[in-house]
Amino acid sequence: MTRSGDEGSRVSRRALLGGLGAAAALSVVGCSDDDADEGGAVDGGTDGGPGGDSERSAAGGRADPVEPEVIAYGQDSPLQVGALTLTDNEAREPVPVVVLVHGGFWRAGFDRSLMAPLALSLGREGIAAWNLDYRPIGEGGGWPTTFTDVADGIDHLATLAPDRLLDLDRVAVVGHSAGGTLALWSAARAGLPAAIPGADPAVSPLAVVSQAGVTNLAAAAVEGLGRGAAVELMGGQPTGDDGADYLYASPVERLPLGTEVRQLLVHGSADVIVPPAQSETYAARADDAGDEVTLEVVSGADHFVMIDPDGEPWATVLAFLRDAFA
Repeated sequence: MTRSGDEGSRVSRRALLGGLGAAAALSVVGCSDDDADEGGAVDGGTDGGPGGDSERSAAGGRADPVEPEVIAYGQDSPLQVGALTLTDNEAREPVPVVVLVHGGFWRAGFDRSLMAPLALSLGREGIAAWNLDYRPIGEGGGWPTTFTDVADGIDHLATLAPDRLLDLDRVAVVGHSAGGTLALWSAARAGLPAAIPGADPAVSPLAVVSQAGVTNLAAAAVEGLGRGAAVELMGGQPTGDDGADYLYASPVERLPLGTEVRQLLVHGSADVIVPPAQSETYAARADDAGDEVTLEVVSGADHFVMIDPDGEPWATVLAFLRDAFA
């Protein structure tokens, strides 16, 4: 495991596991409407980043990407849509694509607009962005629907690829907070038993990024993260009748992903929404399992700087993606 950040040297497995217990004190903290205001307004209708639809201006020698195209990937709900942001592709060659998965503790009231600034940033890099919405808790979501929506959205790239010139050999998934759960889970789908929802993926990512993600749903349930969001998502406690489902939904339970999938976990040391121990413990277990995983703990960073396209954490993600797609 490659690890950097304010702690410096590699942290022992015991210290990492102990951090989850200390994080229980944060259990009353959730992703409230005030939190959404801190991270950016959720209006459900803007895909062009801050200030509205993307503008035609030069950025670092590149033109801004074209206006996002909203495309349905399912027929069961109007929430089964994604916004595809393409870059100018004068060479007419297949381009890499990043799937973006927003957070919000899997609850209604949050949507793909949270990730729209990152989609614009990717377009300026010459990378296509597929920014997904999905059914949340209370609107048809929960296990397994929220998860299979993301799976279906990713698999829909196989339908879009020929006409949009997407390179399915260079697909990455990036998720923030609750979206980090879904991103890591999506990269583990190939290892799911055949009878489990989400198994047998049509599109498999070569890289996955968790931005302050919830990697351990059982720990999140026990600690009450997001005012009980994990229990709502899974329909019960990990020790109850629905406990077996946690083994298929929780990213930490789906390790290893295999060395063919590169993993980056970025977390702020000052995050009080999702404790850094979530990423630290996952990274330690992934490393022990033989996976290729990098953990970046950003000193002083909070939960929402992760989705700031001008912030240090996003620069780290872009560097990781450039290297993965090279």
